[in-house]
Order: sequence, then C-alpha cells, then structure tokens
Amino acid sequence: MPSALESPEGGEEDILHYEEIEDSPVSPMDLSELLKEGTKESHDRAENTQFVKDFLKGRIKKELFELATVALYFTYSALEEEMDRNKDNPVFAPLYFPVELHRREALAKDLKYFYGEDWKEKIQCSEATQQYVDRIHHVGQHEPELLVAHAYTRYMGDLSGGQVLKKVAQRALKLPSTEEGIQFYVFDNISNAQQFKQLYRARMNALDLDKNMKERIVEEANKAFRFNMQVFDELDKIGRSLAEEAQDGGFPVHDGKGDIRKCPYYADKLGTAGPGCPFHAAVGLARQPLVQLVLAACVAIAAGAAAWYIL
Repeated sequence: MPSALESPEGGEEDILHYEEIEDSPVSPMDLSELLKEGTKESHDRAENTQFVKDFLKGRIKKELFELATVALYFTYSALEEEMDRNKDNPVFAPLYFPVELHRREALAKDLKYFYGEDWKEKIQCSEATQQYVDRIHHVGQHEPELLVAHAYTRYMGDLSGGQVLKKVAQRALKLPSTEEGIQFYVFDNISNAQQFKQLYRARMNALDLDKNMKERIVEEANKAFRFNMQVFDELDKIGRSLAEEAQDGGFPVHDGKGDIRKCPYYADKLGTAGPGCPFHAAVGLARQPLVQLVLAACVAIAAGAAAWYIL
C-alpha cells in the first residue's frame, strides 16, 4: 500500500503525502484542537455508557452486536449519502475520502454475514437511530458546514477506539479470524491510521471557517455524541431484555463437532430437553434461589477448609 493518498479531486498532481503533514504546527484555534477539547466531556460520557462499558469488557451478546451493526448501517448510509451530495462543496470537499473511509459497503457485508442474503428484508431502523439519521440529512441538505462535525465524530472514532472494539468483538463473539462480521472496522485502503488522522486533521484546519462557524461545528459534534449515546442507551435497554447467554466460565460452549442438537445444554436452552433428562433436571434445580444459597455456603466452607489446611 503506498504511503500517499489522492486528493478528493483524484489527480496525480494533487497527491498529498503523509510526510507533508507530520510536522504541521497546531494552534489552539485550529478546528481539530477546538473539537478535541470541546468534545472531551461528551467523549467521556459516551465511553461510560453501560453499553460501551459492557462491550469493552467483552460482555456483548451476539443479538445486540447485530442490532448495533444495523444502527451503524443506517447511520453511515445517511452520512455517506450527504457526503456524496456535498463532495464538490468547498466547505466539505477537502474531507471527502470515499475510498479510504466510507463504511456502508463494509457494513452491508457484515449484515449479510449475520442475517443472510435477504438481510435487507430483516432489518429496520430503530427510533433512536432514526433521530440521528434525520439530523444528518438535515445538516447535509441545509447546513453542510456542520457535516464536518458528524464525519469527524464517526470516522476519527472508527480509526481510534473502534480498532479496540474490533478485537473485543472478534474474541467475545468468537468470530472468524478472516474478519467476517467485523468488516466495519477494517480499513483496507489506509496503510497507517495515525498518519491518516494527521492528514484529516490538517485538512480540517485548512477549511475556510470563521470563529462562529468553528464554534457551531463543535456544538454539532457534541450533538453527534448525544445521538450516539441515545443509540447506546436504546441498545442497553434491549440487551437487558435478552435472555442471558453462557459466558466464559459458565456452561461449556459447543465446539462445533457432531450434532449440536445432541448437546444437552443446547436442548435445555431451546426447551426441548425431555423431563427425564438428568442435565435438564440439574439445571432447573440449580436455578432455584434456595439451592443457589446452599451451594454458595458449601463453596465458602470448602474454601475456608482448604485455606486452613494450607496454613
């Protein structure tokens, strides 16, 4: 992969090398710095939503991850539609990197992996996501300068913390090492994420914007964070309604060998284990509060005895 990116115009004479912006001086009044400082509180709040905290700990249910991918698909479809609409607008054109950044096609691949060939018929835009989508369309059609805020919030996050979430999701959901299901986080046309982010910030700082417009962009970026948090909260509520899945340290996960229907845990989960199945009976008994209390007491006594013996 070459260490240079074509400009939005795509001409050879306009190729901008990463090295050209590595040592660019940064001013506190640069848009990139104003956004960094002006959204710090919103960024912290977003990271501390229950959904994100659970995700980072690997406590992400497959159904919830799929719904999050659906939300991202509708969000990026709206964002990239408006970016395409404004690709020649001088207030946004320098930040138009469709080959390097656009995520819609990658998300479509992920949804096909999770939902199958007819995935478009199986998904729908949630209420919180729709509000986010509506705002993006309004901005793109009426205040394109503010589109910078939405692009910055999404893509810079994807190239930063998003790469951590990629590894967590792949491990927690036991996704293939070939990266099916997490194509959203894969940027094949960016050879160095850190240097690309420097380039992107340099382009933002070069936009011809007055102080008032910069402040409005920072305000819009905070709105974008709030929309994201509303989506997170919505997913968190859905997650609490989902049946608990077996996690590491819980019941053994089927290893994929043989007929999964013969696995007693699988049968019990589907409610198909017969009443005479000893595993089914044991699981049912273990779920009783009184039995759980007795088991906990036994474990505590055993642990105490073991500690005394060692001493």
